[in-house]
Amino acid sequence: MPNTILSRTPKPKYDVVLIGGGIMSATLATLLHEFDPNLNIAIFERLGRFAKESTAAWNNAGTGHSAFCELNYTPESADGTVDISKAEKIAEQFEISKQFWSYLIDKKYISTPSDFINSCAHMSLVFGEKDAEYLKKRHDAMKDSPLFSAMEFSTDHNQLREWIPLVMSKRNDTEVLAATKMDLGTDVNFGSLTRKMGRHLLEDSNVEVFLYHEVKDIDPRNDGKWEMKVKDRIHSHKQEVVADFVFIGAGGYALPLLESSDIKESEGYGGFPVSGEWLVTHNPELVEQHQAKVYTQATVDAPPMSVPHLDLRIIDGKKALLFGPFAGFSTKFLKEGNYLDLPASVNTKNIRSLFGAWWHNIPLTKYLVQQVAMTKAQRIQHLREFVKDAKEEDWELKVAGQRVQVIKRDGKQGGKLEFGTEVVVNQAGTIASLLGASPGASTAVFAMVNILEKCFPEKLNGEWREKLLEMIPSYGQKLAENPELTEKVRAYSKEKLELKY
Repeated sequence: MPNTILSRTPKPKYDVVLIGGGIMSATLATLLHEFDPNLNIAIFERLGRFAKESTAAWNNAGTGHSAFCELNYTPESADGTVDISKAEKIAEQFEISKQFWSYLIDKKYISTPSDFINSCAHMSLVFGEKDAEYLKKRHDAMKDSPLFSAMEFSTDHNQLREWIPLVMSKRNDTEVLAATKMDLGTDVNFGSLTRKMGRHLLEDSNVEVFLYHEVKDIDPRNDGKWEMKVKDRIHSHKQEVVADFVFIGAGGYALPLLESSDIKESEGYGGFPVSGEWLVTHNPELVEQHQAKVYTQATVDAPPMSVPHLDLRIIDGKKALLFGPFAGFSTKFLKEGNYLDLPASVNTKNIRSLFGAWWHNIPLTKYLVQQVAMTKAQRIQHLREFVKDAKEEDWELKVAGQRVQVIKRDGKQGGKLEFGTEVVVNQAGTIASLLGASPGASTAVFAMVNILEKCFPEKLNGEWREKLLEMIPSYGQKLAENPELTEKVRAYSKEKLELKY
């Protein structure tokens, strides 16, 4: 890292300020710079490197969330039908990400796609007659969509042994299992991707990157601009910076910063921090027997982000398996945050939301307490539902990232826990924030384009339109209704990203 990055002083005024050095800010900065290279853009990151929090490789599962394997995106209705509409939306959003990354490769802004994306089959696996019936209905509904037409289904043990030999080892032949498989799935190292984009911005653009700089407060000015207090964490220097447009992509710290802006749209929001742990093995004998990401059903009262899954990970060229996640609790809003983050976030505008969400989610609280109290041996017992002869010495515990689940004001319940990704924009379109978690990083490009649609609609429909279609050829079209376009954009990204399915 050049010393100039650490010694530079921010200018007093920018067109755009992006807070946080994760996948969201890197994506938005790259998009804006492509649309208008003359924009004065600054990124402030409180740590010494891009992508050290939620975007870091081991702080998330690395699943290119495309709804191939995540069963919570395809709920079964009371009449027994399976609704795939949410799955289609998420699959389309991930295709947007792949097109954008392909554009970056094509332009030589980033290189070596295998550093950040690799083919990895996505599978759903269920146990017992009832769940097997559901998975069959799900497959029947999904295979008619162009986005999922390549999905395979099987209950045959011999077929399953070919797909997932590690999971099928030592299984009783009478056990009822069912699985679906999509070879189009991917494993993504979002940390590596973000740092590649950050390097491009730093070296080949006029975007100014300030590491170890923390935005402490955001205040509206009478002229419609935003004034921020920025602390240089190395030199303990504080200064004020003004911007026309602000994006808060600070992960868990987005919520308190959004609240400091005093915009009406931020009222009633609260945050519930959830941490996590993985069981990880690097044993090549085990890794060789499991070349997929395998998701199953969440247990009763477990939040969607705690769906058990056994995944292949490819990080810095090395393969490993992870199992989890096991939920934990910390009052920090970031992994490298402060234990006072949660109590400091409570105020008169969100206390009703927070209490309402807690009152209506007591089973979730009980679940988290049980998870926190688990020993490693108990976690290994859960793993043995997937890997019958798992040995404790082969697996180590690794702490995952810190998530802040969004709590929204709700008329009936007071507050409601939201498990998706939430975009908050003020009426004037001059400040935007991203809250929440999954599917998160996988749909970063869609989320950032969504912000541009809300904040720069005239430009996006005018002078920026041609460039947008160059970056995302399918923009504005529904892939679920267009088999030819789906095939075309997938062939394009397969070639550019050097995918091997």
